[in-house]
Amino acid sequence: MTATLTKEAPGSVEEPVLRKPSTRKRLVPYWLLLPGIIWLLVFFALPMVYQASTSVQTGSLEKGFEVTWHFQTYWDAFQEYWPQFVRSLLYAGTATLLCLLLGYPLAYLIAFKAGRWRNLLLVLVIAPFFTSFLIRTLAWKTILADDSVVVQALDTLHFLDVTNWLGWTEGNRVLATPMAVVCGLTYNFLPFMILPLYTSLERIDGRLHEAAQDLYASPATTFRKVTFPLSMPGVVSGTLLTFIPASGDYVNAELLGSTDTKMVGNVIQSQFLRVLDYPTAAALSFILMAIVLGMVTVYIRKAGTEDLV
Repeated sequence: MTATLTKEAPGSVEEPVLRKPSTRKRLVPYWLLLPGIIWLLVFFALPMVYQASTSVQTGSLEKGFEVTWHFQTYWDAFQEYWPQFVRSLLYAGTATLLCLLLGYPLAYLIAFKAGRWRNLLLVLVIAPFFTSFLIRTLAWKTILADDSVVVQALDTLHFLDVTNWLGWTEGNRVLATPMAVVCGLTYNFLPFMILPLYTSLERIDGRLHEAAQDLYASPATTFRKVTFPLSMPGVVSGTLLTFIPASGDYVNAELLGSTDTKMVGNVIQSQFLRVLDYPTAAALSFILMAIVLGMVTVYIRKAGTEDLV
């Protein structure tokens, strides 16, 4: 609403007269939202509806598919491919944890210690995006090759003995093992963790750290009581941006893994493009979406409390 002043007699108090904004001005925000709403309807909602209808169809590619409301496809798909679901969530969760452990110190360094090198470090963080996702993943086949310097160093340090005991590697071989898939996921999605963390840390008022020092708080206590709680929005955003795409990824498992490390994304891709079983592929997609959505909902609710602090 806008206010205008009316003329009054000398000595009287002028009272503002409130006028309602015109209808055209009230509709401006909705017109600005319209392109985004149309985009979501055309490229998100409609494909979702189409996939939902595909998941309850029966038939074959030769005879055609028709909607028969065959919900048994969901149960059959989950019963057959539940190991791939567990494997996908395990790999994605491990990669997300590694991204957090690697990304938080780097984001802290950029936010508080980088000084004039801050912009350069930020460019280096996003530098992998300058190349194709496929090329970045293929590079890890060379890095993790059996005769590579990295694998030989890990073997010399007896690190592979630990991963062999965990079942993540086989002998002195890293490629085509769960460890290779997790390494690829961690590398490819690490920037999605660092950038939200940096944004949250950069917003923290430095005077809060000075106040903690004035109260004789140790650096560890300052981090635990001040820095980490205030950076929780970045932690939540980073973990979601990492875990959600990693759980549905299939490129890393396809290029760096083996038949024993296939994720549910590989199964969906195979069902769509090779087996041509569209209902099963669509059902697997919705099952994965439901599982991830449920986990994300619980996580966000916990993140709003002290349970994750």
